[in-house]
Amino acid sequence: MTSTATEPLDRIIADRLRAALAPTHLAVSNDSAQHRGHLGDDGTGETHFSVTVESTAFAGLNRVARQRLVNNALADLLATRIHALAIRASAPDG
Repeated sequence: MTSTATEPLDRIIADRLRAALAPTHLAVSNDSAQHRGHLGDDGTGETHFSVTVESTAFAGLNRVARQRLVNNALADLLATRIHALAIRASAPDG
C-alpha cells in the first residue's frame, strides 16, 4: 500500500489499520487542532490522533497487547509523523 505526502495522515492511519487488523469498526480522529502550539505540534496540523478500533484480532488480548498491535501497524508513522496517539481497542464481544 502506497501513500503520498499529500494524502491526509488520518486516511493513511485508517488504511494501515484496515490492512493490519481487518476491523469491524474503525474511527480515526485528527485532534491536532486541540494541541496547536503545544509540545509536538510541528505546524502541519497532523500530529495528534485518536483511534477507536474494534477487531477480532484483539480477542483474548489485554489492553496493552491490543495497543501493541495498533502501534506495530503504525510504527514508522509513530517514529516520524505522529506525536501522540490515543488508542481505544476492543474485540467485538468486549
